[in-house]
Amino acid sequence: MSDYRSLIQKRRTFAIISHPDAGKTTLTEKFLLYGGAIALAGSVKGKKNSRHAVSDWMEIEKQRGISVTSSVLQFQYEGYCINILDTPGHQDFSEDTYRTLMAADSAVMVIDASKGVEAQTRKLFKVCLLRDIPIFTFINKMDREARNPFDLLEEIEQELGIKTYPMNWPIGCGKEFKGVYDRNSSQIISFRGDSGKHEAEATVSGLDDPGLKGLIGPYLHEQLCDDIELLDGAGYEFDMDAVRHGRLSPVFFGSALTNFGVEPFLEEFLHMTSSPLPRKTTDGEVDPFDPDFSAFVFKIQANMNKAHRDRIAFLRICSGKFEKNMEVLHQQEGKKIKLSQPQQIMAQEREIIEEAYAGDIIGVFDPGIFSIGDTLCAPGKKILFEGIPTFAPEHFARVRQMDTMKRKQFVKGMSQIAQEGAIQIFQELAGGMEEVIVGVVGVLQFDVLEYRLKHEYNVDIRLEALPYQYIRWISNDTVDPKALTVTSDTKKIQDLKGHHLLLFTSEWNIRWALERNEGLELTDFSRG
Repeated sequence: MSDYRSLIQKRRTFAIISHPDAGKTTLTEKFLLYGGAIALAGSVKGKKNSRHAVSDWMEIEKQRGISVTSSVLQFQYEGYCINILDTPGHQDFSEDTYRTLMAADSAVMVIDASKGVEAQTRKLFKVCLLRDIPIFTFINKMDREARNPFDLLEEIEQELGIKTYPMNWPIGCGKEFKGVYDRNSSQIISFRGDSGKHEAEATVSGLDDPGLKGLIGPYLHEQLCDDIELLDGAGYEFDMDAVRHGRLSPVFFGSALTNFGVEPFLEEFLHMTSSPLPRKTTDGEVDPFDPDFSAFVFKIQANMNKAHRDRIAFLRICSGKFEKNMEVLHQQEGKKIKLSQPQQIMAQEREIIEEAYAGDIIGVFDPGIFSIGDTLCAPGKKILFEGIPTFAPEHFARVRQMDTMKRKQFVKGMSQIAQEGAIQIFQELAGGMEEVIVGVVGVLQFDVLEYRLKHEYNVDIRLEALPYQYIRWISNDTVDPKALTVTSDTKKIQDLKGHHLLLFTSEWNIRWALERNEGLELTDFSRG
């Protein structure tokens, strides 16, 4: 039993989030490099003779058949078993990122040192706050011209409403980036090595080291001393409890491209993060050390193997031990099922696995029975994990099939693609599936939908863009949507789970509906 506990205690599961191009995929690569999963780190924008990134979907799409999606990577480092969820940065696929965060115990927020907090970062941060999970900040690209570190910290605090505590402090930036000052040990870590393909060599010295001025230059030495004095006097106190609950973000500076500051960040991060956290159910919490197996589906990926048209359901194991071909209860269906073809992703390779533990992410074959948010547990257990929030889409279109004889394929295709979470389907209150309203986060998803229906289900569709910009879930069940007083250009609809919603063309219409209907409560996401 003690061995079982220690296996779970050594697991760390986190997601990496950022605005596109902040360096998230490069940082993931460097973690794999230090973990020994790869010997040579790739770059996203590689030259012809350079490697591509392991986790980069473009390369995986060519080699492995994975679409524009989150990738899951597992590796070992200093006794820890690390599961990284690398998320797509492109906002058209941000739904995938939202769901991925549900499977993580903490998040690493990567910020570009020259740009600061960007639009996508704000959105993703909001999801982290909903989850109450620890957020660690890595301010990247210090090897380029960067903004003042104090200004960056102030922006994070003001824009995201979270306190910051710099764990280290940069010495210079751009070509003058010499290393970082570690506040915990009061030591300077200066770096050598410029290609970024191999681990950076670090030289450690104290602030009062007589050779330090020669190493970093008198100007940077003086500036560093002033900055540290200011930090120690005016900064927040370090509070581990505030970190655990997402109220204080430890901040690290570095450059993922050149490896400067990556290993210190990884080591500190692993010491500060916890082993797998308990998960909320409708009846309380599930302890990760509970020997009974439980997991939930947070992602479904169709057609990973183009030859077989297969579907893989990604599970976050919440408690117990998973064993190959074990029988589990699918709570939503109330049926016992065998989990076949379990696979884990170890850097570049997909491997069939024999066992996995709480905190791990595994993929299992989906015969078409799973939906996002489904609970799987040991037979005889009656637990139901909280649903995964569905966020408000921003673009809407009416979709109908061109050939009415293909209704069956149309319904199947729409339902399966909706199960993956790429699109959301809504119906008129008295309407059927012959004509539906589709909501997406980015317009690119409409193209993906049309292409997939044609090529995977042999169905042609007609898309008609709708003028709606806002969607709200009616959160109080007692309200009869038919009796609501709304403007003529507001539409009453329902989702496939029977939840009632309103579609609005403007924010003014939302305010109008709330003012005219006493007791009406509207939210911009559904908790599943």
